[in-house]
Amino acid sequence: MKKNNEISLGDAIKQVLKGLRLDEKLEEVNVMNSWEKVVGPMINRHTTKLFIRNKILYVNLDSAPLRNELMLARNKIVKALNKEAGKNVIEDIVFR
Repeated sequence: MKKNNEISLGDAIKQVLKGLRLDEKLEEVNVMNSWEKVVGPMINRHTTKLFIRNKILYVNLDSAPLRNELMLARNKIVKALNKEAGKNVIEDIVFR
């Protein structure tokens, strides 16, 4: 006999994460973890810090010329990161 209020463990975890508003943070971590895959290992080597605040990805770089090049490709990188995440997690990137 199956009770009507049973749900799968995966669904229960998703509900808890959403209730604690941790699902957004998990998505942000996934975006930051996909940074190297999206931009490649060379750009990742010059990346010193990544963090997200208010749907804006902040990227610290150790190369000014690279920073200027990435500024030109900012919209393309945002789309690629959101595609990798499967939803719109970030809206903009700030290179520092």
